[in-house]
Amino acid sequence: MKKIFDVLNVIKQKLFVKKDKIHSEKYYRRIDFLNKYSLLFHAIIAMAIVFIVEIISRRSFISACKFVDAHTLAFMYNSFLVFVSFSLVYLFRRRAFARVIITGFWTILGIINGCVLSNRVTPFGYTDLKCIPELLAMNNTSYFTAQQATIVVVGLGAFALFLVALFIKGPKYTGKIRYAGISVAFLALLFVAIPVTTNVAQNTNVVASYYSNIAQGYDDYGFVYSFSSTVVDRGMKKPEDYNKQNVEDVEQKVNSQKQTTTVDGKTGPNIICVLLESFCDPDEINFLQVNEDPIPTFHELEKNYSSGYLNVPVVGAGTANTEFEMLTGLSMQYFGTGEYPYKTILKQTDCESIASDLSKIGYATHVVHNNGGNFYSRTNAFSKMGFDTFTSKELMNITEYTPNGSWPTDDILVSETMKTFDATPNQSDFTYIITVGTHGDYPKEPVIENPTYTVSGVEDEGMKNAWTYYVNQLNEADRFIKELTDELSKRDEDTIVVMFGDHLPTMGLQDSDMKSGDIYKTKYITWNNMGLPKEDADLYAYQLLAQTTDTVGIHEGTIMNYHQTQMNSTDEASYQDGLDLLQYDILYGKRYCYNGTDLYPASDLVMGIDKVDITNVSDSSTSDTVYIYGHNFTNWSKVYINDSKVASTYLSAGVLAINKEDISDGDEITVCQVGSSDTIFRKSENTYTYVDPAVEHDSESETDEPTENQ
Repeated sequence: MKKIFDVLNVIKQKLFVKKDKIHSEKYYRRIDFLNKYSLLFHAIIAMAIVFIVEIISRRSFISACKFVDAHTLAFMYNSFLVFVSFSLVYLFRRRAFARVIITGFWTILGIINGCVLSNRVTPFGYTDLKCIPELLAMNNTSYFTAQQATIVVVGLGAFALFLVALFIKGPKYTGKIRYAGISVAFLALLFVAIPVTTNVAQNTNVVASYYSNIAQGYDDYGFVYSFSSTVVDRGMKKPEDYNKQNVEDVEQKVNSQKQTTTVDGKTGPNIICVLLESFCDPDEINFLQVNEDPIPTFHELEKNYSSGYLNVPVVGAGTANTEFEMLTGLSMQYFGTGEYPYKTILKQTDCESIASDLSKIGYATHVVHNNGGNFYSRTNAFSKMGFDTFTSKELMNITEYTPNGSWPTDDILVSETMKTFDATPNQSDFTYIITVGTHGDYPKEPVIENPTYTVSGVEDEGMKNAWTYYVNQLNEADRFIKELTDELSKRDEDTIVVMFGDHLPTMGLQDSDMKSGDIYKTKYITWNNMGLPKEDADLYAYQLLAQTTDTVGIHEGTIMNYHQTQMNSTDEASYQDGLDLLQYDILYGKRYCYNGTDLYPASDLVMGIDKVDITNVSDSSTSDTVYIYGHNFTNWSKVYINDSKVASTYLSAGVLAINKEDISDGDEITVCQVGSSDTIFRKSENTYTYVDPAVEHDSESETDEPTENQ
C-alpha cells in the first residue's frame, strides 16, 4: 500500500506541484519567436485542426484530402473560423493552456461527429446537445452503450487532469497585455470579420446558407462551418415581406377557395397515421436482391389504395423532424441547419397541428408509441400540438423485443391502438402510431438463426448481415400492418389509414442506389374500408395529412386548408412563399392569421389510456417483502411511499414488490408510471394505506403470496 502512495506522490510532484525552473537563453529566444509570429502559427494550427477534424468526421484520410482538394476555399474558411477562436488566447497569460483548450474543443466536437456518423447519416449539430439527457437515459441501446459512456467519461477525465497539470506547470506570458486593444480587436473579428466573410463566402457559393441535404452539406462545406451554423442559425428567419397585410392576403386567397367540412366528431371516419420507422421498400434499392418479398402486405396495399413517394426532410435519423412536418403541415426547409423544433420553438409556444384541427370538430386525438415518452421531448411537443392522450412504452406491458434486444416489437401497438378507439365510443378518433421495430442500428454479425429472408448483391459480409437483419425486420413491420388492417376490418367503423416511412435506414445509401434517384424519398401507402378511389400522388411529408383529410371531407385549420387549396398550384414559388409567411406568423410572429389570438392552445395531455390502481397490499410469508396488487402495472411502474420513490420489482401486470424495510405502518402507497429523468407520467387512481400485520390493530389483515391473477 505504501508503494502505491509513493507512486501517487511522485505523480503529484511531477504534474501538480509548481517548481521554479531556470531555463536557458535558447529557450527564451524560442518563446519570443513563437510569441512574435503567433498569428502565423495560429493559422497553421487552425488548418491542421480542421484537417484532423475532417479525417475524424469522415473516418478517412483520403476523403479528407479530397475535401481539401475539391473545396479548398471552404477548407480555408473553416480554418479562418478556428483561427478567430484562437484570438481568445491573447486575453490570457497562460496562452499554451488556452490553446490546448481551444484545440481540444474543436477536436472533441470532431470526435463526437465521427462517432455519431458511425451510427447514423445525419451529422452532429447543436440541437443534438439538447438530446443528451435522453440519450444518457437510454444506455445499452443503439444510441448509447455503457461501454461508450465509460470511454467518454474516462477520456474527458484524462483530458481534464492534463489541463489541470498544464495550468499549474505550464508557461505563462510575461509581457504586458493590452486588454482594451485586444478585446476591441477580438470583437471586431467576431462581429465584423466573421459576418462579412461569411456573407461573401455564401454569396460566392464557397459555402451554403441552407442545406437541403444536411449530410451532403457537412461533406461539401466542412464540419466547423456546418456545426457553427447549427449554433447561430436557429429558428426561422423573418420573411422580408412579413406584415399583417401580406398574411391577410394569403388567408383571403385560401378562404376564397377552401371547402366546407362535411363531417364532425360523430360522423367522420377514424383516421390512423402510422410512422414506419426507417421503412424502405427493398425493391427501391438498385443493388439489393431478396430471396422472396418480405413486405407482401405493403405491396398489396400499394397496388390497391392511394400511394406514392414521400419527400421527407431527413435521412438515416431525425424522425422527429419528419413527424413535425407530418403533424403540423409546416416545412423544415425554413428552419436553421440541424434544427429540431421539438427541442426549440415548441418548448416555448403551442403549435397548430392535425390534432388541434380535428379536435375543433369533435375528434378525440391520441398518440401510441412503444418507446420512451420523453425522447425528443415528445410529451411536451404532443401537448403543444393539442393531443388528448399519449401512450408511450411506460404505459404498455411490453414483453417482446427485436432480435438485437434494443427495441420493443411493434405487435403491441395494435391492441394499444384499439384501446384508443374503445376509450371514446361516441367519438371519431385520430390516432398517430409510431413504430420502432425496424430502427437501427443493424448488426453486422449474424443475429437471426436461419433467417427466412436472405439478401444478395452486397459484397461486404458485415453489410450483408446488416441487410439480412433489416429485411427480416421489414417483414415484422409488414406483419404489423396486416394485423392492424385485419383488426380494423372487424370493426364497424369507417376508417382510413395512412402509413409512411420517416426516412431511409442508416445503411450508407446514395442517390444512385435508389430507383427514385433521391435518398430523401420514402413511400407512403393507405388503406380504408370506405370505398375511396385510388388516387396516387407524390407528396411532401407536410402535405400528406392535408391530402388525406381532403379526401374524407375535412377542411379545417390554417395550414391544412392552405395546403388543400394551394399545393397543386402551378406557381411553386408563390406556394412556398405563402407557406413561409404563415409558418413564421404562427411560430414566431404576431399570429395575424389568428387575429392575434391563441386559437390552438396546448392541451392537458393525459399519459396512457388504462387507469392504474392499487387493490390490496400484503406481506410475504417470510415478512421481508411487501406485495402491492392492482391493475395495469408495467415494467416502468414504480412504488412511492409517502411521495418518495423506493426500490421496487415488477412481477406481473398485477403485482409489484418492495422491501419490507422501506415501509412502515400507516405509510401511504402510490404507484406511478415513470419515464426517463424520473418523470412521473401517471399516478395510480388511489393511494393505499399500509397496515403492518406485525403491529396490533383492531382488525388484522391476512398475508398472501402473490399470484398472476391478483
